[in-house]
Amino acid sequence: MTQAPADKRAKPAHPPQTRFPVVDNTLQVGGEPVTALAERADGRAFYAYDGALMRERVAALRAVLPAGVELHYAMKANPMPAVVNHMASLTDGLDVASARELAIALASGTDPLDISFAGPGKSDEDLAAAVAAGVIIILESPTELERVAALAAHAAVDPRVAVRVNPDFELKASGMKMGGGPKPFGIDAEQVPDVLARIGDLPLEFRGLHIFSGSQNLRPEALVEAHDRTVELALRLAAAAPVPVRWVNIGGGLGVPYFPGEQPLDLGPVMANLARRVEELRAALPSAAIVMELGRYLVAEAGIYVARVTDRKVSRGQVFLVTNGGLHHHLALSGNFGQIIRKNYPVCIGNRVESGDRESVTIVGPLCTPMDLLAERMELPRADIGDLVVVFQSGAYGFSASPHGFLSHPEPLEFFLPG
Repeated sequence: MTQAPADKRAKPAHPPQTRFPVVDNTLQVGGEPVTALAERADGRAFYAYDGALMRERVAALRAVLPAGVELHYAMKANPMPAVVNHMASLTDGLDVASARELAIALASGTDPLDISFAGPGKSDEDLAAAVAAGVIIILESPTELERVAALAAHAAVDPRVAVRVNPDFELKASGMKMGGGPKPFGIDAEQVPDVLARIGDLPLEFRGLHIFSGSQNLRPEALVEAHDRTVELALRLAAAAPVPVRWVNIGGGLGVPYFPGEQPLDLGPVMANLARRVEELRAALPSAAIVMELGRYLVAEAGIYVARVTDRKVSRGQVFLVTNGGLHHHLALSGNFGQIIRKNYPVCIGNRVESGDRESVTIVGPLCTPMDLLAERMELPRADIGDLVVVFQSGAYGFSASPHGFLSHPEPLEFFLPG
């Protein structure tokens, strides 16, 4: 087939992806070549998660995290049981958002008091499971408070609860704003004192506050401001608590770079400011555990998604690689999970990582929709049928955040490699 001319509209390049080594021109994950994993997948697309990279990320974060701040893993980022077990061994606790996630968390051996259960729409089954397990239930509304109180009558112990606060500020430049303004998450800050007073009248064990204003932020100055305002709000609300606050979850919000032009977050100014703020919290709330809850930041860069090229064609000068993967496996990759304007994730050809023979290609999946787009006009080594398309930054909000049933194609597999 005649090679198509280079597309002058090719998208800008990403910074080099250096977390995974390359041996004999083949990407390695957890000590294994991606080609060997593809053989194990037996023709199906798959995710692969490198446990060693997760350990490195946690160790690097702990090296700069203020002393005494607990690090919790938000399972919603990647609830694969093997990943959760691994992260439970590295962190101080887990956050869950469903009864199924709770079961996985408990199976990891994590102490129930180190598990928090958040989410704005907990079912009766969710709440009953949380009460029975003895985890910290993050109350998202006055109604949910009353529902937990009703369950307390049948519980052997008083249910442990904390209040999620919808703050009166937003985390600027966050990928997803979780607080500030009208939100389905948490209880508006101005309503919290009345809710705390009500908790004091009920058979509940009040633990503390959860304040999370936004996620996926790469601007240190925005995170510094968010931490300043989070601590100020926590101290103000603690004065209305029915008993001394014993738990303050300041959320996370630390971002990872996905798109061209983005660079890794500079943690220096963020952690220097947080250390000062933590001292203020300790002075005012000496019995409170201080928790930073992170998901994406801990696992996203440790995972890849791999699809095999099943066809190659040229349409009006543009090379298209058709693969056995797509938006049904990796919704965020297609731009349909939080992006306003779709941008390319970093991609390589896993069995031809370095090559002088390069071209502009658009990579698509097998679905009958133009949304099934893995990469648009990216400059990559020339690939053919059978080659492996690798998508980086895929360890979070990939497998479990995607519509596997769409058009009934095979689901992807998942491999965890402890490293």
